Amino acid sequence: MSERLVGDIGGTNARLALLGPDGWPVDPITYACNDFPGLKEAIEAFMAERQVAEITDAVIAVATPVTSDLVNLTNNHWAFSISELEGSLSMDKGHFQVINDFTALALSVPHLKAEDTKKVGGGEAKPGRSIAVIGPGTGLGVSGLLPTRDGGWVPLQGEGGHVSIGVRTDREIAIYDVLNERYRHVSAERFLSGEGLENICAALRQIDDLEPLEMTPAQISEKGLSGEDSVCAEALVIFAELLGSCAGNLALTLGAEGGVYIGGGIVPRLGDWFGRSNFREHFEAKGRMSALLSNIPTYVIVAPYPALTGAASVLME
Repeated sequence: MSERLVGDIGGTNARLALLGPDGWPVDPITYACNDFPGLKEAIEAFMAERQVAEITDAVIAVATPVTSDLVNLTNNHWAFSISELEGSLSMDKGHFQVINDFTALALSVPHLKAEDTKKVGGGEAKPGRSIAVIGPGTGLGVSGLLPTRDGGWVPLQGEGGHVSIGVRTDREIAIYDVLNERYRHVSAERFLSGEGLENICAALRQIDDLEPLEMTPAQISEKGLSGEDSVCAEALVIFAELLGSCAGNLALTLGAEGGVYIGGGIVPRLGDWFGRSNFREHFEAKGRMSALLSNIPTYVIVAPYPALTGAASVLME
């Protein structure tokens, strides 16, 4: 039996799904990227598990720029040739497509249901206006949708997570100085990602002359939300405020009066705390443009597999 496949490949996990009769993903399976030498082996494991003999069409979203036939994942060890992988899967030429993961996430936005998002702050979306997408996970993804005259959308592929970060408070500047000694370029991703949470915590402990303490992003979030660790709690505050500032920058750059959508794996796990944080205050804090930003809504995407939906929309079109 032949099937259509969609995938979302991040720095940590690979999510794969077949498309149902209605064209949308059905029963995704999540694999740890470290369990496989490459994408080919993960797809073969998926096909065996789903008892699929043939894939006729596929759209795979990857957490890296897609600029040529050779794809190198930014935050994991996988690399592959699109044409070679297409051939190894016995697919017709041009039927194996690879797109950026946040391009896929952006494409999912018009198809999200009300229960797939959680609004943070005020503002109302204006129909037919640009949409911005940003999301901290293993890395920091950035994308957007630009409206077309016929009512469609053009997705953006970029690497906005690697732009230079803007810091303002004394604590943010002190953290930046620590990271600047470690990296050649202190990007937004160095603050706003899983690694970013680790960077913020480690820098704060160094600044305050505390003993180093290794913690995972999940542990930092847990200890910060519970108040068990004051450094973790401060790290979450700085994280939310800088994300608000970066999201506001993106909204102004794209003129995103259609709304700003926050994806990735970190923010949805922060739950109601994120809505009570200073994210929105720092999103709007843009001087003469604050009134404009106060009218732009911001949403957290809480759907479990939105990038798969975006990848499926490519095949539907």
